[in-house]
Amino acid sequence: MSRKGKVLVAMSGGIDSTVTALMLHEQGYEVVGITMKTWDYATSGGGHKETGCCNLDSFNDARAAAVQHGFPHFILDIREEFGDFVIENFVEEYMAGRTPNPCVMCNTHIKWRALLKRANALGCDFIATGHYANVYQAANGRYVISKGLDETKDQSYVLWGLDQELLSRTIMPLGKYRKTAIRQMAHDYGYPELAKKSESYEICFVPDNDYRGFLKRRVGGLESDVQGGWFVNKDGKQLGQHKGYPFYTIGQRKGLDIALGKPAYVTAIDPLTNTVVLGDETDLEQNDMLVSKINWIKYEGIADGMEVFTKIRYKDKGCLSNLYNADDGINVRFYEHVKSIAPGQSAVFYEGDEVIGGGIIQRGALL
Repeated sequence: MSRKGKVLVAMSGGIDSTVTALMLHEQGYEVVGITMKTWDYATSGGGHKETGCCNLDSFNDARAAAVQHGFPHFILDIREEFGDFVIENFVEEYMAGRTPNPCVMCNTHIKWRALLKRANALGCDFIATGHYANVYQAANGRYVISKGLDETKDQSYVLWGLDQELLSRTIMPLGKYRKTAIRQMAHDYGYPELAKKSESYEICFVPDNDYRGFLKRRVGGLESDVQGGWFVNKDGKQLGQHKGYPFYTIGQRKGLDIALGKPAYVTAIDPLTNTVVLGDETDLEQNDMLVSKINWIKYEGIADGMEVFTKIRYKDKGCLSNLYNADDGINVRFYEHVKSIAPGQSAVFYEGDEVIGGGIIQRGALL
């Protein structure tokens, strides 16, 4: 038995998870590698490109690293549970006129739960991933997520949904390193090709990055059902017809296929009337929003008026805001205008580098 304990490491075959496994192995943990198959590309219909966590080469890379360093490796098929929750949620959200973040849903409801279930079955003390974030126990006894050292790679935003049980068992060793250091480690471990391997940023089940094509293939008759709706301005005046409300997102400017003599942006989507509202860039600016399905991390809850930085998308730098408790979630009031608040996306609250909690944006413009 290892003096540091037994850890189940999620290994995609990419550089980050491989270095995580080898680093923990070197530090004296008893490592067990596991690769999760979430999606079958033969059913995606979007081309032959396989990305990230789901292709055969990556499975083989993960297994080879485990064999070479003398620790066991398993492949876990979670396609059914992944499809039932993450993909169905993805489709339902777009059909409701919202913009989902499937990576958050997957982390929150599928991957960590699947890891913990198998960790318990294998007698593992911990689970570990290659995310660029930190997790530790704070003075108040709660487990906290904080930003990774490399802010260009920080992934704390997509981890807001993890509860205390999951965080208490989680190790994220890469949070203390920059990506350049991880590439050097991969080279030093004897994996120069891994150090050069390109990263995937697509949604794993939309390998061609065409979510509209995915929706058309997934929902029978969708294109004919939704085509012919109207673009309108904020006063309701019809401006022209569109291809169907699910194929547009808040803040979108390109690909509208309508000439208005000036740049136009999607400012609202109404699935009930198949209407897409267009406006100027300034029409995207709002000062408040409602966030629901809250998961608190650093504290059990907050007092009204608490001042935090709120991020409304992954690459958002965050804006200063106040939080107020509401019956249906948290009202967020920003100190300045925030552009393109998109229902369905995640809002994550920070106190310095630490994640206080997060939730799903329901709507903007509370007043």
